[in-house]
Amino acid sequence: MTTSTTTAAAGTGRWPVPQRVTTRVLFCCWLAILAEGYDVGVLGAVMPALKEYADWGLDPLALGVLGSYALVGMLVGALFIGTLSDRYGRRRMLALSMIIFTSTQLGAALAPTPEVFGLFRFIGGLGMGGIIPVAAALTIEYSEPRKRSFNYGLMYSGYSLGIVAAAVVAITTLESLGWRWVVGFGALPILLLPFIMKAVPESLEYLVATGKADKAKAQAGRLGVEPFDVADWAHAPGDGGASLRWYQSLTLLFSARYVIATICFWVALFCGLLLVYGLNTWLPTIMREAGYDLGPSIGFLLVFALSSAVGGLVVGRLADRYGKKIMLVSFYALGAVGIVMLMLPTNLFFSYVFVAVAGIGSISTSLVLTGWVSDYYPSFARGTATGWALAFARVGAISGPMIGGAVAAANLDFAWNFIIFAAIGLFGALMVALIPKARTGGR
Repeated sequence: MTTSTTTAAAGTGRWPVPQRVTTRVLFCCWLAILAEGYDVGVLGAVMPALKEYADWGLDPLALGVLGSYALVGMLVGALFIGTLSDRYGRRRMLALSMIIFTSTQLGAALAPTPEVFGLFRFIGGLGMGGIIPVAAALTIEYSEPRKRSFNYGLMYSGYSLGIVAAAVVAITTLESLGWRWVVGFGALPILLLPFIMKAVPESLEYLVATGKADKAKAQAGRLGVEPFDVADWAHAPGDGGASLRWYQSLTLLFSARYVIATICFWVALFCGLLLVYGLNTWLPTIMREAGYDLGPSIGFLLVFALSSAVGGLVVGRLADRYGKKIMLVSFYALGAVGIVMLMLPTNLFFSYVFVAVAGIGSISTSLVLTGWVSDYYPSFARGTATGWALAFARVGAISGPMIGGAVAAANLDFAWNFIIFAAIGLFGALMVALIPKARTGGR
C-alpha cells in the first residue's frame, strides 16, 4: 500500500483493512512458514540417522552436499517465485510454493538413493525459497503501517517454531520409526492448503497494479475494506491504472532512486543469513571445542532457535515504535557482542544468555530486515524486491557453514569462529545504517 493510503488512514484515524482480515492473513502465512521451517530443519534433525544409514554409506562430505541442495533450491525459488508473485498473483504463488515443498518431502522420504533424495530436496527448496517473499508481501500489505514490523515478526516466528517441531518429532520418533517417517511428516501440511486458499484473499495491490481494478473493488467489498480508493492501492510506474509489465518491478530495484538501498539491503541480509546458517551449523561443535559436554552443546542450538522466535516479536515491536533503522543497527551490533562474549570462559547460564542474544541479533534481526525490504519499495514490487534480496542472501547462507569448516581445516583456535562471525554482524549493522530514507510517496 502506498504512502497516500497511510496518510489517509492517519487522517481518518482508522486503518481501512478490518482486523479480522489482517489476523486471517497473518495466521495463514504463519502456518505456511511453520511448515517451511519444519522442512528446513528436518535434515539437520535426521542427519545422525543418515550418517549411520548403511544402505547409502554416506561420508561427511556427501552429507554436507545433501545439506546444500535445499539451500540452492531456495536461492532459485526466492528469485523467480517472488518475481512471479508480482506478475501472476501472490495468493496463487503461495499455494504453488506450499505444494512444491510439501509434496517433495514425501518424495525425499521414499527416495531409493541419495541422488534422488538430493533432487527432491532441491525441488522442495524452490518452494521453500519462494514462499518467504510471498508471505512477506501479503503480511506487509494487510498490516497497519505502525504494526508491520511486529506483525511480520509474529508471522515469521513460525519459521523457528517449525525447526523446533522438526527436532521434537525426531527426538520422539527417529529411533522407533526411522528417518524416512520423520522426513515424510513434512508432507502433512498439504492438508492445510484448502483452508489456507479459502482464507487468504488475493493481494489488492496486485489486482490494481495488473489492471484488474474491478476485481479489486469487488474483493475489497467482500473483505469490508472501507474506504477503498483504487488510487490508494496503485503504485505502478507512470499511469497507476495501467497494467504492470513484467520487467518494471525488477528494473525499479536498480533505478537511480533505489540502487543504493538495494545494495545495502542485499549485503545486510547476506551477512544476516551467513550468521544464521553458520552458527546453526557449527554452534554445537564450536561449544564442544570450548569445553562443554554434548548435552549442553546441543542445548545451545535449541536456545539459539527459541530465542529468535520471541526476539522477532520484540525487535519488530521496537522497530515499529522507534524506527526500523536504529533498532536493526542496534540489534545486529548487540548480536555481534553476544557472539564475541562466547569466547570468554563463563558458567553455563551466561553462555546460554549470550547464545540467546546472538540468536536475536542474527535470526530475529534478519527477519525484521526482510519485512522492511517488503515495506520499503513500491507496492507493485514487493514480491520481486524481497525475492531478489533473499536470493542474494542465500549465497551468504551457503557460505556460512563453510566458514566454520575453513577455521577447522586451518587448525585455528575455536575463538576465531566467534571473531569472524562477530565482524560479519558489525558489517551487517553498517550496511543497515547506510540504507537511505524511503522515498515512495503516493499521489
